[in-house]
Amino acid sequence: MLFHTMVGSNDIERSKRFYDEVLGVLGVGKATLNIADSGHTRLFYRGENGTNFIVSQPINDEPASVANGSTIAFSCGSPEQVKQFHDTAVAAGGASIEAPPGPRATASMGIIELAYVRDPDGNKLCGIHFPA
Repeated sequence: MLFHTMVGSNDIERSKRFYDEVLGVLGVGKATLNIADSGHTRLFYRGENGTNFIVSQPINDEPASVANGSTIAFSCGSPEQVKQFHDTAVAAGGASIEAPPGPRATASMGIIELAYVRDPDGNKLCGIHFPA
């Protein structure tokens, strides 16, 4: 359903270092650098199914800010990859938030593995694994 998700960054080089490492855990290649017609720098991370995760300097030249209540969740292939996603994000300058990585009981999906972090700009990210 989604073609792309985009977050803003106040330091595109810091974001590139962070996301190259964190998304590398999921097998995503390093960012493709793009300069928008406006002259602003963007980082494109291309997914397997034609989806894109984009990090951009805000086109309106205002500071990047986070959306309260928003989370971007990345699919992980195993509970171990959820933990690796979390630990890599923290080591790369992110912050662990909410409960430690691990299983969570849900009413509709049973036990799922989750890890929540914030990137260096404060965007909320999740590593998630659903049992088979």
